[in-house]
Amino acid sequence: MANGSKNVSLDVTIMGREFRISCPEDEKAGLLQSVGFLDKKMREIRESGKVIGIERIAIMAALNIAHDYLSNKGGDLDPDAAQERIDRLHGLLDRALAAQDNLF
Repeated sequence: MANGSKNVSLDVTIMGREFRISCPEDEKAGLLQSVGFLDKKMREIRESGKVIGIERIAIMAALNIAHDYLSNKGGDLDPDAAQERIDRLHGLLDRALAAQDNLF
């Protein structure tokens, strides 16, 4: 987070489910773009009919995005930094999905 940047809370919708996410104010546009990208990827996977269940769709989307990211980075990738980012994203997914379990 940039120095002096205050956090804002955003309500976002991914595959019809609402999430409240906090981020630095100066990263709001990027977060909204990421939400749109993730929503699109998850909908594509659901529409393929090969994966059933929101959790499995989320995991497949995360794997596809991670694969695309790692494939495009090539030799510039710091494996430790990538693993930390994947672990952080995994934790975010776990928390988001755990909150959804209470709805059903």
